[in-house]
Amino acid sequence: MSVSGVDDTWLSLHAEVVELAKDEPTLASYLHATVINHDTLEDSLSYLLASKLASPDLPAMSLRDVIGQVFVYSVDVRAAIRADLAAAVERDPAAHGVANPFLNHKGFHALQGYRVSHWFWQKGRRALALYLQSRLSEIFSVDIHPAAAIGSGIFIDHATGVVVGETAVVEDGVSMLQEVTLGGTGKESGDRHPKIGRGVLLSAGAKILGNIRIGAYSKVGAGSVVLEDMPAHSTIVGVPARVVGRCSSEEPASCMDQKLEASGDT
Repeated sequence: MSVSGVDDTWLSLHAEVVELAKDEPTLASYLHATVINHDTLEDSLSYLLASKLASPDLPAMSLRDVIGQVFVYSVDVRAAIRADLAAAVERDPAAHGVANPFLNHKGFHALQGYRVSHWFWQKGRRALALYLQSRLSEIFSVDIHPAAAIGSGIFIDHATGVVVGETAVVEDGVSMLQEVTLGGTGKESGDRHPKIGRGVLLSAGAKILGNIRIGAYSKVGAGSVVLEDMPAHSTIVGVPARVVGRCSSEEPASCMDQKLEASGDT
């Protein structure tokens, strides 16, 4: 929201969806029900997520009340929603505005569903948190444990096959693509999952395994398997992965450039 209290994200989303409803009459009823008929971003998002995650065990109306509790009580979640949406718009050339990622990108949907489940986990309502995790995995093919700690301004592109373990930490501004795994290395217990520094880019299929740290503003190449700590501002590739140079971009998660440039990444 702006300093004046006007929610610029909601105003932009609402205006875009109004135009979409005019341009595509077939979707007009859906767009009105999902966005246009609501007064706030939180109301709209709770409706959208509930409609996607509903089941015979937890119908949409009940699930919307569950999700709405989090949006009402958590200032941090409300801020993270907007930061995540801004990240999708800024980093995805296919976004073409705010409406497309909000309505259609399952990476955004799964991330906001995780934020709901994480809030309930922190409140001690673990059965509900784990139920939501299961539904999110079934619907979006994204499995994020509700105990994982994920910052804001996160972009999950394509998202299919993303797995984030129970003790994983993902700091602000991280971008990841499909089939990224932040996992353990076996049956060990306790703190056993990766810690991903601010602004890291995790390319498609990257596997980060064990209680290790990827330093801030690094990028991990597609298909790499990382098994040990890596320093900040590094380009990391291979199986097993190794540092091949300093990342040429100061903010790899923002520029989303996965090439190994000869000038900085050799």
